[in-house]
Amino acid sequence: MLEIGKTIVSFDVIEEHFLCDLFKCKGACCVEGDSGAPLTAEEALKLEEIYPIVEPYMTQEGKAVIAHQGTSMVDEDGDTVTPLVNNRECAYTFTDDKGIVKCGIEKAFLEGKIDFRKPVSCHLFPVRITEYKRFDAVNYQELKICKPGRECGRGQKLPLYQFLKEPLIRKYGKDWYEQLAFAAKERPWETSAE
Repeated sequence: MLEIGKTIVSFDVIEEHFLCDLFKCKGACCVEGDSGAPLTAEEALKLEEIYPIVEPYMTQEGKAVIAHQGTSMVDEDGDTVTPLVNNRECAYTFTDDKGIVKCGIEKAFLEGKIDFRKPVSCHLFPVRITEYKRFDAVNYQELKICKPGRECGRGQKLPLYQFLKEPLIRKYGKDWYEQLAFAAKERPWETSAE
């Protein structure tokens, strides 16, 4: 584990390779899981604000769920999350003409309609952040659905932390990311173990 500022980072974030392969996984991370995407309090408010702009990018089922449950909800664990359609896919998703499940929020962002890309928990996936009182735990969550991403990342020799550079900077800032990249290059834990 690496300590950077108020974070404890798993070595897997540096050592594993990853590159999403949407043609193989079909966006399964937006469908599979026990709950919706985790949201911060600020993100929940933002979703409420931008919903009228995002709504046209969503399915009828997603719109119906949000009409019933709201733009965010509290799950069984007491966490604020995105609502789900049939306890499966995120209500904000749609399926493109190639059969890939995608995010309506991100589509609106990429088309310049909003300034919010998507919840940071989605942007960081498959890294998960657990916030404690004194630090954040930054861990890689290895899931079966992401096997194509691991294979593609290994093939391209792309470390997970480099694949997630933009969302890691979004979450913790450029200085934090540069410290992570330096640690990944120098790997001081390997020399100290000798």
